[in-house]
Amino acid sequence: MDIEKAASRREEEEPIVQRPKLDKGKGKAHVFSPPMNYNRIMDKHKQEKVSAAGWKRGVAIFDFVLRLIAAITAMAAAAKMATTEETLPFFTQFLQFQAEYTDLPTMSSFVIVNSIVGGYLTLSLPFSIVCILRPLAVPPRLFLIICDTVTFSKHLT
Repeated sequence: MDIEKAASRREEEEPIVQRPKLDKGKGKAHVFSPPMNYNRIMDKHKQEKVSAAGWKRGVAIFDFVLRLIAAITAMAAAAKMATTEETLPFFTQFLQFQAEYTDLPTMSSFVIVNSIVGGYLTLSLPFSIVCILRPLAVPPRLFLIICDTVTFSKHLT
Protein backbone atom coordinates (compact mmCIF):
# COMPACT_ATOMS: atom_id res chain seq x y z
CA MET A 1 0.00 0.00 0.00
CA ASP A 2 2.85 2.36 0.82
CA ILE A 3 4.39 1.65 -2.56
CA GLU A 4 1.21 2.78 -4.33
CA LYS A 5 1.12 6.03 -2.32
CA ALA A 6 4.80 6.73 -3.07
CA ALA A 7 4.24 6.14 -6.79
CA SER A 8 1.21 8.43 -6.91
CA ARG A 9 3.10 11.09 -4.93
CA ARG A 10 5.98 10.98 -7.47
CA GLU A 11 3.58 11.49 -10.35
CA GLU A 12 2.09 14.56 -8.66
CA GLU A 13 5.49 16.16 -8.05
CA GLU A 14 7.04 18.46 -10.59
CA PRO A 15 9.49 16.60 -12.90
CA ILE A 16 13.17 17.51 -12.75
CA VAL A 17 13.43 18.14 -16.51
CA GLN A 18 10.88 20.64 -17.76
CA ARG A 19 9.05 19.42 -20.81
CA PRO A 20 8.09 22.06 -23.38
CA LYS A 21 4.39 22.80 -23.60
CA LEU A 22 3.16 21.54 -26.94
CA ASP A 23 0.21 22.77 -28.90
CA LYS A 24 -2.70 20.43 -29.35
CA GLY A 25 -1.83 20.17 -33.06
CA LYS A 26 -2.21 16.93 -34.90
CA GLY A 27 1.07 15.04 -34.78
CA LYS A 28 3.32 18.11 -34.77
CA ALA A 29 6.49 17.87 -32.74
CA HIS A 30 8.15 20.75 -30.95
CA VAL A 31 11.17 22.04 -32.84
CA PHE A 32 14.22 23.10 -30.89
CA SER A 33 16.38 25.79 -32.44
CA PRO A 34 20.14 25.19 -32.83
CA PRO A 35 22.62 27.41 -31.00
CA MET A 36 23.35 30.87 -32.40
CA ASN A 37 26.83 30.01 -33.77
CA TYR A 38 25.78 26.60 -35.20
CA ASN A 39 26.58 27.46 -38.85
CA ARG A 40 30.02 28.81 -37.98
CA ILE A 41 30.86 25.71 -35.92
CA MET A 42 29.69 23.34 -38.67
CA ASP A 43 31.62 25.24 -41.37
CA LYS A 44 34.80 25.06 -39.29
CA HIS A 45 34.25 21.32 -38.68
CA LYS A 46 33.74 20.66 -42.41
CA GLN A 47 36.90 22.59 -43.32
CA GLU A 48 38.97 20.59 -40.80
CA LYS A 49 37.54 17.33 -42.10
CA VAL A 50 38.21 18.25 -45.75
CA SER A 51 41.79 19.36 -45.02
CA ALA A 52 42.51 16.13 -43.11
CA ALA A 53 40.99 14.05 -45.90
CA GLY A 54 42.97 15.96 -48.54
CA TRP A 55 46.47 15.02 -47.46
CA LYS A 56 45.40 11.48 -46.53
CA ARG A 57 43.96 11.01 -50.01
CA GLY A 58 47.24 12.27 -51.50
CA VAL A 59 49.23 9.77 -49.43
CA ALA A 60 46.81 7.00 -50.48
CA ILE A 61 47.24 7.88 -54.17
CA PHE A 62 51.03 7.85 -53.76
CA ASP A 63 50.78 4.46 -51.99
CA PHE A 64 48.63 3.08 -54.83
CA VAL A 65 51.06 4.27 -57.50
CA LEU A 66 54.04 2.76 -55.64
CA ARG A 67 52.23 -0.56 -55.18
CA LEU A 68 51.25 -0.64 -58.85
CA ILE A 69 54.79 0.09 -60.06
CA ALA A 70 56.29 -2.44 -57.62
CA ALA A 71 53.81 -5.15 -58.68
CA ILE A 72 54.52 -4.59 -62.37
CA THR A 73 58.30 -4.63 -61.92
CA ALA A 74 58.26 -7.70 -59.63
CA MET A 75 56.13 -9.69 -62.06
CA ALA A 76 58.20 -8.52 -65.04
CA ALA A 77 61.46 -9.49 -63.30
CA ALA A 78 60.10 -12.94 -62.41
CA ALA A 79 58.76 -13.54 -65.91
CA LYS A 80 61.96 -12.32 -67.58
CA MET A 81 64.16 -14.47 -65.37
CA ALA A 82 61.96 -17.57 -65.76
CA THR A 83 61.84 -17.41 -69.58
CA THR A 84 65.47 -16.52 -70.24
CA GLU A 85 67.77 -19.05 -71.88
CA GLU A 86 71.26 -17.85 -72.65
CA THR A 87 73.99 -19.50 -74.68
CA LEU A 88 77.30 -18.19 -73.43
CA PRO A 89 80.87 -18.83 -74.64
CA PHE A 90 83.04 -20.45 -72.02
CA PHE A 91 86.63 -19.86 -73.23
CA THR A 92 86.17 -19.70 -76.94
CA GLN A 93 83.21 -19.55 -79.27
CA PHE A 94 83.53 -23.26 -79.95
CA LEU A 95 83.04 -24.14 -76.29
CA GLN A 96 79.62 -22.86 -75.17
CA PHE A 97 77.09 -23.65 -72.48
CA GLN A 98 73.43 -22.85 -71.92
CA ALA A 99 72.45 -21.00 -68.78
CA GLU A 100 68.97 -21.13 -67.24
CA TYR A 101 67.57 -19.81 -64.01
CA THR A 102 67.22 -23.36 -62.65
CA ASP A 103 71.00 -23.87 -62.75
CA LEU A 104 71.54 -21.90 -59.54
CA PRO A 105 69.37 -22.12 -56.42
CA THR A 106 69.77 -18.38 -55.91
CA MET A 107 68.13 -17.63 -59.24
CA SER A 108 65.32 -20.10 -58.52
CA SER A 109 64.61 -18.40 -55.20
CA PHE A 110 64.74 -14.99 -56.95
CA VAL A 111 61.96 -16.07 -59.32
CA ILE A 112 59.86 -17.56 -56.51
CA VAL A 113 60.23 -14.54 -54.19
CA ASN A 114 59.49 -12.05 -56.97
CA SER A 115 56.38 -14.02 -57.91
CA ILE A 116 55.17 -13.98 -54.30
CA VAL A 117 55.87 -10.27 -53.92
CA GLY A 118 54.12 -9.47 -57.19
CA GLY A 119 51.09 -11.52 -56.16
CA TYR A 120 50.93 -9.86 -52.73
CA LEU A 121 51.17 -6.39 -54.23
CA THR A 122 48.48 -7.21 -56.78
CA LEU A 123 46.15 -8.48 -54.05
CA SER A 124 46.79 -5.38 -51.91
CA LEU A 125 45.78 -2.94 -54.69
CA PRO A 126 42.02 -3.08 -53.89
CA PHE A 127 42.72 -2.11 -50.27
CA SER A 128 44.79 0.79 -51.53
CA ILE A 129 41.87 1.87 -53.75
CA VAL A 130 39.58 1.80 -50.70
CA CYS A 131 42.06 4.09 -48.92
CA ILE A 132 41.79 6.53 -51.83
CA LEU A 133 38.00 6.49 -51.91
CA ARG A 134 37.61 6.73 -48.12
CA PRO A 135 40.67 8.59 -46.81
CA LEU A 136 39.37 8.85 -43.23
CA ALA A 137 38.76 5.09 -42.89
CA VAL A 138 41.28 3.55 -40.50
CA PRO A 139 40.78 -0.27 -40.86
CA PRO A 140 41.99 -0.69 -44.49
CA ARG A 141 45.03 1.49 -43.88
CA LEU A 142 45.83 -0.39 -40.67
CA PHE A 143 45.40 -3.72 -42.48
CA LEU A 144 47.88 -2.64 -45.18
CA ILE A 145 50.42 -1.47 -42.61
CA ILE A 146 50.21 -4.77 -40.69
CA CYS A 147 50.46 -6.89 -43.86
CA ASP A 148 53.39 -4.84 -45.17
CA THR A 149 55.19 -5.18 -41.84
CA VAL A 150 54.66 -8.95 -41.72
CA THR A 151 55.76 -9.36 -45.34
CA PHE A 152 58.84 -7.20 -44.85
CA SER A 153 59.84 -9.03 -41.66
CA LYS A 154 59.56 -12.40 -43.44
CA HIS A 155 61.87 -11.18 -46.19
CA LEU A 156 64.48 -10.04 -43.68
CA THR A 157 64.75 -13.43 -42.04
